Amino acid sequence: MFKGKRIVLILGLLLLVLFVLAACQSEPVEVTRVVEVEVPGETVEVEVPGETVEVEVTRVVEVPAEVEMAVAVIPFEEEWANSPHNDAEAEAFVHWDEDGEIQESCAKCHSTPGYQDFIGADGSEAGVVNAPAPLGSTVECAACHNDVTIDMTSVVMPSGIELMGLGDESRCMQCHQGRHSTVSVNAGIEEAGLAGEADLDTVSEDLGFSNIHYYAAAATQYGTLAKGGYEYDGKTYDSKFEHVAGYDTCVDCHNPHTLEVQLDECVQCHEGLTSSEDLVNIRMVGSLVDYNGNGDMEEGIYAEIEGLREMLYGAMQSYASEVTGTPIAYESHSYPYFFIDTDGDGAASEEEAAFPNAYNAWTPRLAKAAYNYQVSLKDPGRYAHGGKYIIQLLYDSIEDMNNAIATPVDLSAANRIDHGHFAGSEEAFRHWDEDGAVPGRCSKCHSAAGLPLFIEQGVTIEQPHANGFNCATCHDSLDEYTRYVSEEVEFPSGAVLSLALDENDVEGLESNLCMNCHQGRSSANTVNARIGDIPDDEVSDALGFINIHYFAAGASLFGSEAMGAYEYDGQEYVGRNEHVGKFDSCVECHDTHALEVVVEDCAECHDGVEGPETLANIRESEVDYDGDGDVEEGLKGEIDTMAEALLAAMQAYAAATDGVDPIVYDSHAYPYFFNDAEERYATWTPALLRAAYNYQYSQKDPGAFAHNGQYLIQVLYDALNEMGADVTGMTRP
Repeated sequence: MFKGKRIVLILGLLLLVLFVLAACQSEPVEVTRVVEVEVPGETVEVEVPGETVEVEVTRVVEVPAEVEMAVAVIPFEEEWANSPHNDAEAEAFVHWDEDGEIQESCAKCHSTPGYQDFIGADGSEAGVVNAPAPLGSTVECAACHNDVTIDMTSVVMPSGIELMGLGDESRCMQCHQGRHSTVSVNAGIEEAGLAGEADLDTVSEDLGFSNIHYYAAAATQYGTLAKGGYEYDGKTYDSKFEHVAGYDTCVDCHNPHTLEVQLDECVQCHEGLTSSEDLVNIRMVGSLVDYNGNGDMEEGIYAEIEGLREMLYGAMQSYASEVTGTPIAYESHSYPYFFIDTDGDGAASEEEAAFPNAYNAWTPRLAKAAYNYQVSLKDPGRYAHGGKYIIQLLYDSIEDMNNAIATPVDLSAANRIDHGHFAGSEEAFRHWDEDGAVPGRCSKCHSAAGLPLFIEQGVTIEQPHANGFNCATCHDSLDEYTRYVSEEVEFPSGAVLSLALDENDVEGLESNLCMNCHQGRSSANTVNARIGDIPDDEVSDALGFINIHYFAAGASLFGSEAMGAYEYDGQEYVGRNEHVGKFDSCVECHDTHALEVVVEDCAECHDGVEGPETLANIRESEVDYDGDGDVEEGLKGEIDTMAEALLAAMQAYAAATDGVDPIVYDSHAYPYFFNDAEERYATWTPALLRAAYNYQYSQKDPGAFAHNGQYLIQVLYDALNEMGADVTGMTRP
């Protein structure tokens, strides 16, 4: 066989055959069987009686007596041939037939030559289509299989953001990314001269509708990392939707040739699926809020999105009638989708849904909402690709519309954000977006993969950005949903503790898993190590604020055994708060997914507990700890009063101590303590640092009154005492 030449073998006996092709030869050449090997342009000399001539031949070959037929087979050709990528009659490939060619702005995704041009597989400049593409092609094999795509690892999204570290899915994402973004919508508003806050409701003929385009699955999946939706200023959004390992990219979930969802893989985890149509009913156990506020917590994420979109459409129609004076209607199958509702019936009739009747009274506020409305509709797999991101876009659009309409859409029962472990839009998971990854010192608790690695290997390393936790963060088996086992937990003080009575104490072991993160990051030992032998009231540059960090519930629960708060020399402190046997660990008191306290269980013993907000009213003693004369308030009230007194005492101490600047506190701004010039606080003394540490502790464990209220009151009392506060009337447990 010869490389680069087509070879056809016809079975025959073991022969030596000469096949002669000669234009002027008239004498017959006798052969027993023809075996053709086509090699154009090659010549040999052949002896013919009376003369020698040079003729063009294919090749003389030896053919074995028995050979197998050699057939050229294209892998997956049949699957591809019947897929939408090869539907030669579809609008996606015939739209330009009357034009005679496919324009540069469309050729990348609607022809094979255009795609090859864009990625530079044809030798042209990559990243741009250099010329119109010819008609007649679909998305063929050569589009995705060539020398360029085999090494492709990144994709530039319409926002200009480059997504790195990709695999084969990058081939899909070049097209399935949409054509607009937050950036382009803002650019259109700026070009119309309407970028100011006062211009939000100004109608302009220079402003138009921006269309995300079809099947922008990558934009949906990558969320704020791609900014494919319109993201409102001051809001944060979910990033890439992390499914589970092995099912986290286009080609993991879709057959890359038929494009169909691989349903047989989905059913391994998602029960009740009998067809692709059932996928819309999926709702993960982490989706424990009612997003569209209709009271149905069983419906799939698809239905949640549909409900919010309907609410947005109503808000947009109210806005158009009230603010722009031009009613608006939508038709999903007619470009440019939004039309003037000439008869005011709320729908675009066939006559209204015509290009000459395109909506023409755009304002910046309406343009943003309309863009997100379209984003939520034109990716049919939105509920699976990144449903939470779409929910946030719709919610924010409704909220923005509400600012300008007479009767706002009721969002009181709707929800934008998930519970903490799944709140991918929040600071706990978005803090490192600009850094490119979550550093090792933070990844244990702020990435999806950090905790499993720590439990299995005892180390933490840099991890990719997370969109909150996923199932595999806590479950070592997604078939049985068993959890990782953490037999004991080491706290920042060095104490090694456990809530498990033995290896069969399931609730205790599960609670240990929680405490790997809910333990704080500092301790009394950390503070003492920082202070060393510096005198109590001496300002030192060697000192700086030490932060316990958020939700150190495990440290509070164990009290002096964990030494999470600063414990003063010569004082005794309570240890673990042992509640009652049935409710004595994290998972016995909190819902493991929603994290909320199981209030109905509390109500069995505590009178007056009717909801989460009433838990703060619980108290088990008539001692007036804070000295305010109120022995009816809950233990939280006692703690809050003492914490308030401690901050005042710290400020009085700063004012009375030479070289110490005034001190103020802001719970929402790191590093929390500032001077009166709003600069990072720098004039620490050991005494002030100890008090500040305990004050922060009281603020950063909001459930401390229940986890171990006695311990918190002790450390606050002692800090007040060192600050010179009047503790007359207060009682230290």
